[in-house]
Amino acid sequence: MAKQKIDGVQLALLSNRLEGISSKMGNTLMRTGRSGVLNIARDFSCCILTADDELAAVAESLPIHVLSGPDIMAATMKEYHSELKRGDAFLHNSPYHGCSHPADHTILVPVIDDDGVHRYTVAAKAHQADIGNSIPTTYHGTARDVYEEGALIFPAVKVQENYEHNMDIVRMCQMRIRVPDQWWGDFLAMMGAARIGERELLALGEEVGWDTLEAFNEQWFDYSEERMVGAIKRLPAGTATRTSTHDAIPGTPEDGITITSTVTTDPDGGKVTVNLRDNPDAQPCGLNLSEACARTAAMVGVFNSIEHSVPKNAGSFRRIEVLLRENSVCGVPRHPTSCSAATTNIADRVSNPTQAAMAEIADGFGLAECGAIIPPAVGVVSGTNPDNGQPFVNQVFLGLTGGAGAPNADCWQSICHVGNGGLCYQDSIELDELRQPLFVKTRTFAPDTEGAGRFCGSRSAYTEFGPRVGNLDVAYVSDGGINGSKGVRGGLGGATSGQFKITRNGEHEELPNCAVVTLTEGELVGSQSCGGGGYGSPLDRDPEMVAHDVREEYVSADRAALIYGVVVDGDGRLDPAATEKLRAGMVGG
Repeated sequence: MAKQKIDGVQLALLSNRLEGISSKMGNTLMRTGRSGVLNIARDFSCCILTADDELAAVAESLPIHVLSGPDIMAATMKEYHSELKRGDAFLHNSPYHGCSHPADHTILVPVIDDDGVHRYTVAAKAHQADIGNSIPTTYHGTARDVYEEGALIFPAVKVQENYEHNMDIVRMCQMRIRVPDQWWGDFLAMMGAARIGERELLALGEEVGWDTLEAFNEQWFDYSEERMVGAIKRLPAGTATRTSTHDAIPGTPEDGITITSTVTTDPDGGKVTVNLRDNPDAQPCGLNLSEACARTAAMVGVFNSIEHSVPKNAGSFRRIEVLLRENSVCGVPRHPTSCSAATTNIADRVSNPTQAAMAEIADGFGLAECGAIIPPAVGVVSGTNPDNGQPFVNQVFLGLTGGAGAPNADCWQSICHVGNGGLCYQDSIELDELRQPLFVKTRTFAPDTEGAGRFCGSRSAYTEFGPRVGNLDVAYVSDGGINGSKGVRGGLGGATSGQFKITRNGEHEELPNCAVVTLTEGELVGSQSCGGGGYGSPLDRDPEMVAHDVREEYVSADRAALIYGVVVDGDGRLDPAATEKLRAGMVGG
């Protein structure tokens, strides 16, 4: 029997239908999640996979969550559960079996048709404010192994059968997690999102026929692969190696962890290869990457460097080869290696040199480095609320920027971090102050902190906050205090990060870059995020753009002259003649 041919119109319609289902899942999570991590910051992702575990649709999801990982998780579900039935659901957060890191609880639901055939798998992944770690944070940077980390690990554990909860698993979580009601609300939100996906896919299969959807899957992947080949053919051929170093924390070498990414572009073969094998072994800390995050972080760097409209699915992924090795800090971890902070710190140190290497191959491609995280303003706050006597744990997203300069445009200021892709929201100060006993004194851009370039990286965000009443614990794993973002093709790096305690009498006390800090009433933590790197020489920047930044008080007049060779008057208006003369002298020197 000849395979059904899907025409272009139907291909577009069905791809949008699947993306729409993924969006409905995400909207459900956003509207029903109980923690601020979900319903304010939007730290979650939803996607649809084929029955063969290939990523088919992912709408408005965090890149670090979904490019790789859901495929491995879905395969693990089938490996551990040979018989899948309608009404089943599985809880998965094991970094050794495809999840990004233990904090990203994921609900997997197999979509089973009326004949009992497995057609799709839907996944709803949501970062949890607390997962039972030994300290009140889901980013345990100094955990020497998964046992010290303390997370409950669920490798595709069945949590629903015939649409009924396995309350044994629920009670395990509730007894271990500091905020059980909050977790339960988020669990139900994830389950609801997954069931929405299941319902919509069953309805779509009934409407258009499962044979049509199978034909669509195959042809959609082939089309996406063709689009990826076309994008790669526009790249120059070449190989480049870049490094990026994570600041030292307990459990790492004294000079930190240097990550090397070697990128080879092969336009004739329509392929990009990212080699991550030449990197240190796994470290006795929580910075190690899961396989999912290692692969995804490399892919993020590639997709940031090519034409943006290429579909992100199993078809386009065929043209990206990521070379890993077992037991590397950015490879395939062995149990009990801790991967507590796998989605952020070292993952950024993979994506950044990958996209920077693409920029080194030729001007007009790639991206500068984005700023590192996690400063205190994006840390996990916890304690007991004096207003009601109840414990609270929540990750806040109060102030961070980090965007990198691009070949033809300035940065995205609020990208958060490179693997996030700008999809998490900055917190509403008012909502954070309502939900936790904290107050925010300051949130602003720090002037003269951008990665200067032809196109600039982001300015740093500066935030001060502390307890409104009582005590407040702030847990963070801050990177970029020593090794900030780097520019490319003559662009400069962005400002480094920093954190300090502001005492009741206004003194500033420097804080370590990885800690759980207790603030008492009247104390504040000052948090500066990293700026992003610049693309191209600052002397090639449009002088009018520099003058605009001066008028907006993003850049001082002194910095405009010193770094950009641009002269402005007291009102921030460009002096063209003086600028031309100054730049001529700087170039000549």
